[in-house]
Amino acid sequence: MKLSTWAYYFREAWQGMRSGGLLSLASSLAIVISLAALAAVMILAFNLQHMTRVVENQLQLVAYLVDDFDRVWQDELMRKVRAIPHVKNARFVTREEGLQRLQEQLGSDSVLLEAAAESGNPLPDAVEVEVDDPRYMGQVAAALGRIQSVEEVAYRRDIVQRLTALTDGIRTVGLALVVLLAAASLLTVANTVRLTIYARRREIAIMKLVGATNGFIRWPFLLEGILFGLLGAGIAVGTAWLGYSWLAARIAEGLPFVPLLPPDRVLFQVAQALFLGGVLLGAGGSLVSLRRFLRV
Repeated sequence: MKLSTWAYYFREAWQGMRSGGLLSLASSLAIVISLAALAAVMILAFNLQHMTRVVENQLQLVAYLVDDFDRVWQDELMRKVRAIPHVKNARFVTREEGLQRLQEQLGSDSVLLEAAAESGNPLPDAVEVEVDDPRYMGQVAAALGRIQSVEEVAYRRDIVQRLTALTDGIRTVGLALVVLLAAASLLTVANTVRLTIYARRREIAIMKLVGATNGFIRWPFLLEGILFGLLGAGIAVGTAWLGYSWLAARIAEGLPFVPLLPPDRVLFQVAQALFLGGVLLGAGGSLVSLRRFLRV
């Protein structure tokens, strides 16, 4: 296709956007709102997944052994533990090491523990277990409980379940919101392009009479929708970039322990999705209008 033909297409598309007036502005704003909602959902979902992974990496099962456990059987015990499916790592913790850890955690309050330990170490030997997927923590815990020397298995199952439920809930609600806003954007763009087609109906009829092909007539309207999408995506990307960069900096200052993703790490992926979404929304709106109202 010649460069002059593409220049004609883009000129006509730009004129169509300018002639749309307030409706063109409404089309761009509808796409901006839809893509901004998509950006918010993506950023929130990425950060929740990151937080979940951080917490999951800190979670572990602890199998407390019977008081009279004979360490002669330590190697045999660890072999059985590591043979359990989905066990990523396992470490034997002696009661002496456990007591030392507890004293370090308690700090100045460890005097009470030392007083209680004068008659003997109150802690049992234990095995700390990491799993390759937190969804299998319950399954691994049950398998550990069936080992003869294990008296009790402890882990924070509620934390994993709440984080997983929260992430799934946000994904579902966010997806529904994005779908609704995207549908509204499609309709707005379709109405804008439809009015442009209606305003130029006589010109289109003349072009058909002189032999213009359907593709030659359709391309300017399709590019008009794509330009709407790119304009809306550009505004949404800029808003998301500035907003998340500012929010991440404020959270890092006030809540440094919250594990947020760095802006550069997450916003590049979000920008790619927004520009692709903008093009799809704009082109989709144009195609809907062309199919319904362009009778050539």
